[in-house]
Amino acid sequence: MMARLRLPERRPGSRILGVGVYRPTRVVGNDEICDRIDSSDEWIRRRSGIATRRFAGPDETVISMAAEAARKAMAQSGTDPGDVGMVLLATMSFLEQAPAAAPRVAHLLGARSAGSLDISAACSGFCYALGLADSLVRSGDARTVVVVGSERMSDIVDPADRGTAFLFGDGAGAVVVGPSETPGIGPVVWGSDGERHHVIAHDRSWQEARDGEPWPYMRMAGPEVFRWATRIVPEISREALDRAGLETGDLAAFIPHQANLRIIDAAAKSLDLAPHTAVARDVVTAGNTSAASIPLALDQLLAQGTLPSGGPALLVGFGAGLAHAAQVVTLP
Repeated sequence: MMARLRLPERRPGSRILGVGVYRPTRVVGNDEICDRIDSSDEWIRRRSGIATRRFAGPDETVISMAAEAARKAMAQSGTDPGDVGMVLLATMSFLEQAPAAAPRVAHLLGARSAGSLDISAACSGFCYALGLADSLVRSGDARTVVVVGSERMSDIVDPADRGTAFLFGDGAGAVVVGPSETPGIGPVVWGSDGERHHVIAHDRSWQEARDGEPWPYMRMAGPEVFRWATRIVPEISREALDRAGLETGDLAAFIPHQANLRIIDAAAKSLDLAPHTAVARDVVTAGNTSAASIPLALDQLLAQGTLPSGGPALLVGFGAGLAHAAQVVTLP
């Protein structure tokens, strides 16, 4: 008789137990950006809705910001470092190929026996990581997962590029995901369109930079991205709601990736959200922080104290790849 494998006991669900963020000290207004791109505060606000963003200083790294945000999430949830089974770090701006940033974040957290890995899915990275965390907890492979989005976009965006310089900011946001008797993270809806990878991409490879070419900056075909985003966000939002068995009227909050206020408002209008549904607009003061934007926006809404604990929130990520992901979560 052949021996049979023994699998961990599956859990009925997972949920977000705590949230934490790190916002860099330096606040950068539009006037400072305009000095480099021949623009105006009025033009930037009209085009993106952004008034300010944060830029990280020399000591505010992808790793240090991630660790600080994660510490706060762990403290809020009462999570001991020894209980962390996995650290997932979503980032597109960590400049070292190897080793990954996540193991160093885990070390700083004291979760030295936890698994850890970086996830490179750009502005969808947090939703991708949250979907993986839900699966890890429900499968029994990890009791608790720390999910972090951390970015220093100021390192990879050309400050003289009129198409991108005003959009991006730095920061980090984290959540702790743990077991729940009832599902608190709905099915993830994700996908990608690699054929159009070029519409948000670095303008040259690191190999070329090594050979003496200029620093590889991220470039974006703004109008094409806008058209794609305003189509895909409502589409995957409806699918995520349907898979979670909910209607738009059930939502306590809509928290999309904070790419651009025009995209956020267009998606909210397309979904015909109920008057009571709070819409995250952290982009106005934080800019586009890529993988960090959804947890940062979630924290901002929670800090207002108006969202019901246990209420459903729709999270939607979209960006370079072109990758996208969405899921409904129960608010902590």
